[in-house]
Amino acid sequence: MENGRDSFPFPYKPYDIQEQFMTALYSALDQGKVGIFESPTGTGKSLSLICGALSWLVDHEEKKRQEAAALLQEGEASLSTSAALSSSSSSASAEPDWITDFVQKKAERDLVSKLKEEELKRKKREERMEMIRNNINLKYASKRKSCEEDEAFKLLHLSKEEQTATPGDQEDEELIVAEYESDDESKSKSRFFGGEDEDDEELVEEHVTKIYYCSRTHSQLAQFVHEVQKSPFSTNISLVTLGSRQNLCVNEEVRRLGSIQHINDRCMEMQKNKHEKQHHEEGAKRKRGQPKSVCPFNKALALQQMRDEVLGTVQDIEQLLKLGKETKACPYYSTRLAVPPAQLVVLPYQMVLHEATRRAAGVQLKGQVVIIDEAHNLSDTLSCIHSTELSGAQLCRAQSQLTQYADRYKNRLKAKNLMYIKQILFVIEGLIRVLGGECLQLPNKTFGLLNDNLGISHCFSVFRFQVKLDRIHRLQRYFEKSMISRKLGGFVEKYAGSGVTLHTHSSSNKENRRTGGLNRYLQALNSNPSGVSEANKVLSASPMMQVEGFFLALTNSNTDGRVVLQKQGTLSESSVKFLLLNPAVHFAQVLKECRAVIIAGGTMQPVSDFKQELLFSAGVKEERITEFSCGHVIPPENILPLVLCAGPSGQELDFTFQNRDSPQMMDETGRILSNICNVVPGGVVCFFPSYEYSRRIVSHWEASGALTRLGNKKKIFQEPKKANQVEQVLNEFSRCIQRSAVDSSGGVTGAILFSVVGGKMSEGINFSDDLGRCVVIVGMPYPNIKSPELQEKMSYLDKHLPHSHGKNPGQALVENLCMKAVNQSIGRAIRHRGDYSSIVLCDRRYARPATLSKLPAWIKNRTNTYSSFGPAFAALRKVRMKH
Repeated sequence: MENGRDSFPFPYKPYDIQEQFMTALYSALDQGKVGIFESPTGTGKSLSLICGALSWLVDHEEKKRQEAAALLQEGEASLSTSAALSSSSSSASAEPDWITDFVQKKAERDLVSKLKEEELKRKKREERMEMIRNNINLKYASKRKSCEEDEAFKLLHLSKEEQTATPGDQEDEELIVAEYESDDESKSKSRFFGGEDEDDEELVEEHVTKIYYCSRTHSQLAQFVHEVQKSPFSTNISLVTLGSRQNLCVNEEVRRLGSIQHINDRCMEMQKNKHEKQHHEEGAKRKRGQPKSVCPFNKALALQQMRDEVLGTVQDIEQLLKLGKETKACPYYSTRLAVPPAQLVVLPYQMVLHEATRRAAGVQLKGQVVIIDEAHNLSDTLSCIHSTELSGAQLCRAQSQLTQYADRYKNRLKAKNLMYIKQILFVIEGLIRVLGGECLQLPNKTFGLLNDNLGISHCFSVFRFQVKLDRIHRLQRYFEKSMISRKLGGFVEKYAGSGVTLHTHSSSNKENRRTGGLNRYLQALNSNPSGVSEANKVLSASPMMQVEGFFLALTNSNTDGRVVLQKQGTLSESSVKFLLLNPAVHFAQVLKECRAVIIAGGTMQPVSDFKQELLFSAGVKEERITEFSCGHVIPPENILPLVLCAGPSGQELDFTFQNRDSPQMMDETGRILSNICNVVPGGVVCFFPSYEYSRRIVSHWEASGALTRLGNKKKIFQEPKKANQVEQVLNEFSRCIQRSAVDSSGGVTGAILFSVVGGKMSEGINFSDDLGRCVVIVGMPYPNIKSPELQEKMSYLDKHLPHSHGKNPGQALVENLCMKAVNQSIGRAIRHRGDYSSIVLCDRRYARPATLSKLPAWIKNRTNTYSSFGPAFAALRKVRMKH
């Protein structure tokens, strides 16, 4: 086996391009490359990834086994030879030679011992997996129940905070920040996470060689798992799917909380209560008060048993939830316990790309393989994960809540806690002033003199100086260790509801006085209709969590970060945002630690920005990068991509910002769609460059009667404003097309759907077969060039990246963003080998060679440019006649 394989296990005879894909993938993994793989949707990319990657993993493990066996045999032979030579040597040998001989033999003995130990571990792992797969009832080593619970507790990274009984107000004990003993991270023995490192090191289970597969959404991950279940590897691969608590929790009491933050907080609180309960059972004195609830699904034995079942059978998230309910075990924690021995780990982007999340999930990348699927927006994803935004309303709420918290518990908080709380308040108040507000000002209050939509950017170091945040790392550490955000959230939840009345007859009521300011603040928000939703946000989410996230972004930043201030008419609408301009900073660690990284997608063009922005900038050399791009499995005659430079009346199609709103351009677009609907059966999907332009052009057609004429041929649907309405619109669109195929006596031959490039229907939705017989792109969807964020990004790229082909990197970014969005939209139509569709690009600018080169190769090679409408219309008619 030299960097290749003659054949791959596959559930059916693979297409030629699938075999090429698997061969290239196998080679990239074997040579430790960074691969960019493009395989259009409908070509069986997922199965190619599975069978190619798992074939390599099986061969790699076998190769390691053979090499270890050979080394062991060689080492034992060497020891035997050395022993024989030593016994025959003269006893009068010089001391230095004797010492050298001893050291050499000790090194050989150590190597042999290590190889034997590794071989023993491997055999034990294999035997254990075999037992799991054969459903043998495993007998665990005899341990006291308390020891089992303690091990699970440590593995799950739970809080080790001690609780000290305090006379009076015992019901608020969980809301008080525990004593913070030291700022020095290296010497800290604080009770927040005391001794965590030592405990973790003792309990870390060795990670086997594995493949981490990540994608954007849970539905895409579930689809991938289903493909694994259909593959030849389904019975002999250990797979685990990771997800958030929101997706994996089976405790109905917790699930009902709805928001991910509330679910996380409640879960962590229950873990802490469980540890305290166990501590009391072991003889510690229990303080008085109501018993605290613990999660019935978090018991060590049940978690371990579910972990074994997860490793023994390939299961998606739905199956994990069902298994968790049946076995009374938590899928969230069971799957994390299953990560070390798993061979294939399926997880969302953030768990791989964000270091803190990666660490919390127990994901270790050293020497492993990472496959990032649906990676066309990888650069944007990295930037978004490491960027954060704070609104003026959130800052005001955080300032008000923390002030009330400090005031209520000032006699019970230690001096160092009060000092840190004052520092946090100082920074928050500084941010409010930077946005032009005043402390204790209601967020809805308008500013006196303020320019709307003013975007101001600061490099990180300048911003840090402005708010005097010279100890930002220590503040962030305090946030993390004290859990002040969670405790503040609990405080607000307890006292902002029915527990405290807004008006009291007794001014001496101590409890009402302590929270009066907070209630007045909430009342003020509720008194304004526009503030109702804001008040709801106060109760449904913790603004301090957002502040903490902002601090974390600043501590992780460097010269590649920017803080953008956007001032609007009110403080509530204004915001301060941290932008990560160089995503390679965080991707570099993934590339460095992993053996190989595969970046895959259906439409990866243009690839140039991937290589420059994410790979070269991260220090990857050209020789480590490999590229693979394949065509589609459909016959050439099943796809008709065409560039339309003029409409039926001869009007040149130029949808630049200056021309696209002209009545002539809008009328011509209506005539183009009307002609297309006359000859294309089934469904037509029309993508506009923005929601605003879609609204304007449809309004114009309503006034001119063009919309009525379109409706006579195709029933009209529009992309909904709310994401939860997308499925309903798609179902109605599909049913209309199916009815028209059976009965078109009313003259309606199908349906047309108005959508937006980059919108809810431009990614992840299939318009296969009759749902998308023609995809029309109106204009070129360039991003808003006036956006402060985009301007900062362009400026950064112009300064740090080399110019190529006579264009500066900032301008290239704008064009690449546009074409990536177009490629995603036009990829919606062809979804399998027997599918066929037309793609109409309505704008003369698509005919430019530089723009055409950014289309996927399988589309670009078949694209024709038409300077007049007649020949293009004839070509569209031929497609219908062929099928």
